[in-house]
This record gives sequence, structure tokens and C-alpha cells, in this order.
Amino acid sequence: MPTGVHLRDVREQLFDAAERLLVEGGPSALTSRAVTTEAGVAKGVLHRHFDDFDAFLAEFILDRVDQMDARAEALLRAAGTGSVVDNLAEAIAAVFGSAAVAMVALVTFRDDLRRRLRETWPAGVPVLTEAAIMIKDYLERERELGRVGDLDADSVAPMLIGTGHLLFADRESPPQIDVVRRMVASVVAPWLRPHNSG
Repeated sequence: MPTGVHLRDVREQLFDAAERLLVEGGPSALTSRAVTTEAGVAKGVLHRHFDDFDAFLAEFILDRVDQMDARAEALLRAAGTGSVVDNLAEAIAAVFGSAAVAMVALVTFRDDLRRRLRETWPAGVPVLTEAAIMIKDYLERERELGRVGDLDADSVAPMLIGTGHLLFADRESPPQIDVVRRMVASVVAPWLRPHNSG
């Protein structure tokens, strides 16, 4: 790249490149050289913006977690509309249809990254924890609206996310939405009001 060419947000360019590499090749595909090559920037650019590669990876994961805010807001807006099962299934499929499954593997794969994340994220794997919070908030809203019974959202949400992760992990292609719907229905069935069983 010629000197003087203005880079669009370099951090986002590097994060996008890291996500593509992670989804296509898994955690072992992520090296600083691979990321800068994929991003089309000079090798030193990454280290000018981040202390080291694990610092880059930690900020990449936290950036992707922050991007879940829009999805969480959309799910909350859906409360009271459509079917509870459909709303949950679509949200879970969207979470795990992204790079979330690969990010879980990345955090598991790199001890130094886990330690770095602990500095700002005290418990759990950030992507899964944030997804569980999103589902919990939605279930609580539906409970307030009377569309689900007296469920314990703090317990049901991690159950949905954990089972969703198992559905999507180690697959060449994601499961069909009907498979996700059946899983969601089996978990929340005891609390669904009859007219919201869809």
C-alpha cells in the first residue's frame, strides 16, 4: 500500500480480517502476519495500534461482543410480537451464525488471551456471556408481558445458549432453523402460554 493512502478505520479493518480468518481457518489461522496480509496493510501496522497480538485479539473479541448490542435491542423490541420460540430461535441462530462459535474456540485455545480478557471481563467467555444476558433480558420482558410463565430467566438463558452452542459447534454448515426452533421449544415449553407456543 502506497504511503500517504488514508486507511479507513485501521482497527476495524484488522478486526474484519481477523474475523474472516477465524471463521475460515479456526484459531490456528490467526497470526499477526496472516491478519495484516488479509487486511492488506503493512506488517507493522498491527503493532503500532496494539501492545501485542493477544492485546489485539482481546480487543477484537470485545469489539464483536459490543456489536451484539444492536441484536439485543432488536430482540427486546420483538417481545410481545410473533412467537416466543421463533424470536428466540432467530436470535440464537444469528448469534451462532456469526463468528461466535469460532471465538469460543479462540478463547479456549489461547491461555494468554484468556488472561488478558479477565482484566476487563471477569467471568465466562465474553460472546457466550453476552448472548445469555440478551436471552435473559428478552425472557424477562416476555414474562412481564404474560407470554411466558414464571420461569427463572437466569437459569433458562444459559441453558438455551449452551445447547445452541452445542448445535452449532463442529459443523460444516449451520443447523436448519427448524432444528434450532425444536431445541428452543423443548427448553421453554413448560413456561409458554398456549397462544405463544408457536
